[in-house]
Amino acid sequence: MIANIVLICAVAGLIACTVYLGLVLIAAYRFRSAKKETAAGARSNIPLPPVTVLKPLHGFEPLLDQSLESFFLQDYPVFELIFGARNAADPALRVVKVLGRKYPNVRMEIVLSGEPEYPNAKVFLLEKMAAAASYDIIVITDSDVRVTSGYLEEVVSPLLSPEVGLVTCLYRGVPTGGIWSLLEALGMSVEMSSGVLVANLLEGMKFALGPTMATRKGIVDSLGGFGVLGDYCADDFVLGSLTASAGKKVVLSHHVIDHVVLNRSARESLLHQVRWMKSARFSRQLGHIGTGLTFAIPFGLLGLAAGWMRGDWKLGLGLLGFAIANRAAMAVAVGWGVVRDRLSVAFCWLYPVRDLLGFFFWCASFLGDGIVWRGERYRLMNGGRMVRRNPPTQPPSAATEDATL
Repeated sequence: MIANIVLICAVAGLIACTVYLGLVLIAAYRFRSAKKETAAGARSNIPLPPVTVLKPLHGFEPLLDQSLESFFLQDYPVFELIFGARNAADPALRVVKVLGRKYPNVRMEIVLSGEPEYPNAKVFLLEKMAAAASYDIIVITDSDVRVTSGYLEEVVSPLLSPEVGLVTCLYRGVPTGGIWSLLEALGMSVEMSSGVLVANLLEGMKFALGPTMATRKGIVDSLGGFGVLGDYCADDFVLGSLTASAGKKVVLSHHVIDHVVLNRSARESLLHQVRWMKSARFSRQLGHIGTGLTFAIPFGLLGLAAGWMRGDWKLGLGLLGFAIANRAAMAVAVGWGVVRDRLSVAFCWLYPVRDLLGFFFWCASFLGDGIVWRGERYRLMNGGRMVRRNPPTQPPSAATEDATL
């Protein structure tokens, strides 16, 4: 009796995750087709507007020099770079100053925010940086992002249409050493991208992704300014949601960026990913609950257990093998087919492990409401708001905490 119940749960779960895979494949095909159509059509003759890039910083990070330098190398008519930090002692500013001397023709400025007045220190910094921006078009991008020279043109072009209020990008993970960094990078390229593509397929973009958000200062001001995001953990999600609610389109760009993985140890990686999952749980509760049915390997293992209980090893191994093939196919279809991540093909056999870890992170997201971000403890509340529990007992380590969500 119990064996039959376990088998039914396993098969039902595998059906659900296979339906999800089908949606992922449809969404991936739609994304690629639209990209080809966009590439085939000529860009509008309207001149590209000047742009201000807002780049919040928080300590030294792996590949920081390469990531920041890629923004100095933009093939774009007129742009400025504004780098922000909490204080002048931030070690990331040394990299910025070296690059400023290397590229004297690129207009740049450094803004210091001081101690944050909001729970979300990044939002407080963005508010100060936006006030120093010379242009209405602003591109908000994380410090751990690396781009190609055509990045600005591709993400800004959709804003030439007045009904577009925000542009955001998919990203591929770039590991910086070790198995945990690789697994987290695979999650970025495959799991994250798959979820975004399906959401865009089913209801359109109602949110944004923090590594890139291109918008207008006028749009942000009409929403109440950056200050309205100051109490939220997932400020990117909220900014996209508010933009869509205001009747402006949120566009998923066909430009894919590199997102450098900062966490190399098991502890750092696990804490970061559980924090992200908890943020998703409090930001969109119903959708997050449904996320549990998108994983395949847990149901494959349940099928293996059912086969063992029934004395039918062929059945159990067959169900587990189906789950592994399901995830490997998703890794190739999305990791390579959409975001062009070669590692997703080379390590498609490893992605099932990441899928299982993702399920554990999802389970862990329901355990309590506390998170640690930049060395400070917060309590998450309904809607994604967060409240600081106590001041940090030691300075946050840039090597163990990412710059943003």
